[in-house]
Amino acid sequence: MGIKKQKPITGGMRDSSVDDFSDITTDSPFKPLLAPLTKKGGRNNRGRITVRHRGGGHKRRYRMLDFSRSKYGEAKVETIEYDPNRSSRISLIRFEDGTRKYIISPHNIQLGDTVQTGKDVPNDLGNTKSLAALQTGTLVHNIELSPGKGGVMVKSAGTSAQVMAHESGYTLIRLPSGEMRRVLSTCNATIGQVSNPENKNRKLGRAGTSRRLGKRPTVRGSAMSPDAHPHGGGEGRAGIGMSHPKTPWGKPALGKRTRRNKRTDKMILRKRYEK
Repeated sequence: MGIKKQKPITGGMRDSSVDDFSDITTDSPFKPLLAPLTKKGGRNNRGRITVRHRGGGHKRRYRMLDFSRSKYGEAKVETIEYDPNRSSRISLIRFEDGTRKYIISPHNIQLGDTVQTGKDVPNDLGNTKSLAALQTGTLVHNIELSPGKGGVMVKSAGTSAQVMAHESGYTLIRLPSGEMRRVLSTCNATIGQVSNPENKNRKLGRAGTSRRLGKRPTVRGSAMSPDAHPHGGGEGRAGIGMSHPKTPWGKPALGKRTRRNKRTDKMILRKRYEK
């Protein structure tokens, strides 16, 4: 793919850059692997907003991806497609028995390439195998945390993790954030970097593009009145007037650590904050 700068026909287009979709091979998704996607607007099952600044946006349909890559055998890449629900591309693969599945598309994969799953498959781009069978230094994505549960880490556009070492049934991997984490060596991972690495260089340019993505406006707390936000009030431009930024409900914000999973703390050898 590539990033294409817009002609400055309007003020919004002057600062925008868009995807040229040069790597997309079809604009018609495989219908049996589509599912309806209802909009929640950031609301829970009681109708209350639990995630602010979400709503609207263009209508989407969900593509059912195979994150576990559990089907063995050789599959050929039929298409490389755009997925409105994620930043990376997706690939439609076809097995010898005719079964088709969607997978996260690795960077630089081409039509007609083959991908496989198994312990003894070669270390080729797009192949999925256990971490124990991968050489040190291999770049991987779509990493499992529990064997057979499907990949949960490193799935965003352009990301990849690196296999660092194998020891006592665990594999040490370096995540894109810089975190060093141990994962069971029986967990699977896919070889290669995630597709669409130029996604980070895209500029929306105007508010309307953000609204089509389902993002609603965000009002600064310092622009509100003091009864609406802890940062509000004051004459003219004023600081927040406190030692640490807060949410509208008075809880610490902007950098407050929220991790509470002490059970797996022992798996993290170096936190992402300790680069």
